[in-house]
Amino acid sequence: MDITIHASFLAHDDPEAALAFYRDILGFEVRKDVGYEGMRWITVGPVGQPGTNIVLHPPAADPGVTDDERRVITEMMAKGTYGGIILASADLDATFKRVQEGGGEVVQEPVDQPYGVRDCAFRDPAGNMVRIQEVR
Repeated sequence: MDITIHASFLAHDDPEAALAFYRDILGFEVRKDVGYEGMRWITVGPVGQPGTNIVLHPPAADPGVTDDERRVITEMMAKGTYGGIILASADLDATFKRVQEGGGEVVQEPVDQPYGVRDCAFRDPAGNMVRIQEVR
């Protein structure tokens, strides 16, 4: 089988803040920006990797989600426990510095983990955990 990861979804609660983080700080390109009924879905991805996408979506968009579930999602996003993604960089220190200087909420500075990776962590504007591992 030939299976690849095409898209991963992360919730956002402010499309402009999401763009500022993923486009302006991380340097991802915007691939799609679609509005519907006052909501926006923004697809971003790393330059030079057109087959890898992150879809930033409004958590209230799914018609199957109840009001109680939306409340729980909103609470989890506020705590930073709803979504996350792991990215990779060949120069973790430079990437960390860029994200930190861009105003990213630092969760963990670069560190060698006991399980064999060197990484750091930020929260995006919606509270999603964004870990960045160093590619060695």
